[in-house]
Order: sequence, then C-alpha cells, then structure tokens
Amino acid sequence: MANAMGASSRADNNGPTARGRIAAATALAGWHGGRDSSGWWRHAGGGYGWVGPLFWPFAFHDIYDYTVRGSAVGFWDYGYGDIYAAIFAPYGSDELASYSALARDRGRGKVVSLERLCDLDGSEGVDLSVDRIRQVVQPDEEQRAALDDFAKASNQAARTIRAACPTRVALTAAGRLAATQERIETLISAVAQMRPPLEKFYELLDDEQKGRLNALAPEPNADSTSGTSPARRCANMQTAAFRWPSEEIGAGLQLNEAQRAALDVLRGKSARANDVLKDGCKPEDALTPPDRLAAADTRLDAMLEAIKLIRPALEDFYAKLSDEQKAGFEAIGPRRTG
Repeated sequence: MANAMGASSRADNNGPTARGRIAAATALAGWHGGRDSSGWWRHAGGGYGWVGPLFWPFAFHDIYDYTVRGSAVGFWDYGYGDIYAAIFAPYGSDELASYSALARDRGRGKVVSLERLCDLDGSEGVDLSVDRIRQVVQPDEEQRAALDDFAKASNQAARTIRAACPTRVALTAAGRLAATQERIETLISAVAQMRPPLEKFYELLDDEQKGRLNALAPEPNADSTSGTSPARRCANMQTAAFRWPSEEIGAGLQLNEAQRAALDVLRGKSARANDVLKDGCKPEDALTPPDRLAAADTRLDAMLEAIKLIRPALEDFYAKLSDEQKAGFEAIGPRRTG
C-alpha cells in the first residue's frame, strides 16, 4: 500500500497541474522581486512558455502526456505567443541573471537554478505509465519486448531534451529566438527517437488491445481546464492580441528609413508565422498514441517553420540598430510587464 501511495504521489507531482504551478512560481520568483502577477506571457493552463532563459520548461512531459494519455493541456498551449515572448522578453537583464548556475535567494522567493529546472523535466513518469499500459493491454512476450523498447526510447528522449537545456542566458531578442529554435530542433529529434518503437508496439496489438490502450485517453474534445476543446483553445491562443508595439518602437527608438523598412519586413514575417501556427492546431482525429505523436511531430515542424520565417528578419532588423536602440528594444518587454 505504501508503494502504491508513493507512486501516486510521484505521479501527482509530475502532473500537468503541478508542473504548471512549479513553472508559474519559478517564473515569477526571479521577476520583479517575485511579486504576484499572471503575466502576459502566461499559458491558459497555468504554466509559462518561458521561465527565465528556458523555453518550454516541461517539454518532455507535455509530449509524453499528450502521446500516451491524450492530455492536450500543456503541449498544444505552445505556439506564436511563445515566439513573441522570445522577441519581447518579460524579463530584464537583472531578472535573467538570477537564473545562473547557482540558485540564490532573491526578494520574497528563491530562484530555482536553470540546471535544477531542467532536471525537473525528467522521465520519472515513464515507468509508471508503462506499468499502467501493461495492466491494461496484458501484452504477450513479443508485445512486452516492444513496449520495453518504447520505454527505453522515451527515457532516451527525455535525456536528449535535458542534455540540450541552455547553459547560459541569452540577453538579446536574436539570441532568445536562436535558443528557441535549438529547443524545438531538440524536441523534434526526441520525437524521432520515440516514434518507431511506439508504432511497432501498436501494430503488434490486436484490435481489442488497441481499444483498451486508446481508452486511456479522454474524449477528444474533453478539456477539464476550460471546457473548451483543445483545438479551439489552441486557435484562440494563436489569434490572441500579441500586438506589435509599433508605436513604442517607432517613438522610443527613433528609427531611420532603412530601419523602418526592416521592421515592416519583420512584422510581415511574424504575421505569416502566426498563420502557420494557427493552421496547425490540434487535429481532432488523432485518437491513438501513434497518431498523437505524429501530430506532435507535425506541430513541432510548424513551430520550427514559424521561427525560421521570423529569425532572419529579426536578425536583419537588429543588425541595423545602434547599441542604444538595441537597449531600448530589449526594454520593451519588461516595461510592458510593469
């Protein structure tokens, strides 16, 4: 009984709601002395796309939970808003500096080190999940071996993601967007490790076993957080009012003609990126674990495409700014959170 309670406790601590609370508390601990605020860069489910310099703090868990349990809260909350937050970061350089290698007390709270936060996105829940799948599916010897291969691949994917966590703070918009791209590319690589063994395991199951496995996921339109379907919430998030602060940029930076032209290109690329992500929201017909992992792969590809649309234009615009203008541009995000 004690072991069962311990397993339940570990599962609860790794659940999307608990992870969201950790991310939210950590995000605010290093921000303006830890004062209470929801933050314009906050996700609807309670988590944050950015925690200090780290983009997508619980990426592995979000991918795995969506694949195996059908939990859309987490994975499908990521999109254009997080790219926007990479450009107009809510953190100033002083706040970001608190996410260095060593945690230290700050204001009202204690900042979790970047390394520790990356460690929280481990693979602790994989074994518990695989045990549950075994109970439900009752695999034969060949199926059990295939399931074990999927568990190994999942654990390796978690290690791949964790090993690629940033080791330094990116203090510029261009640097943050580059870090975002690196993070997405790592997630794509991790998904590629998981897909073949999952597809092999699923194909070995008979129809009855597949039905029992698929039944582990909630109804496709279920969303206990908001009562809105994940696909609709995803679409709404892409069209949310992430308005470009054009007036602030124009008035505060005093752009010349060439800089204004580069900014216009950047805004146009950003709008196209938003459209790419809006069109790629959660498919309602992804009803099996392999289909959901394939859908996650497609979504990550769309996020990478969106970043690649914006990044050259951002770098071109940024290169045309003076040092004083760059400092003014970097101050826009933190000023908007005040």
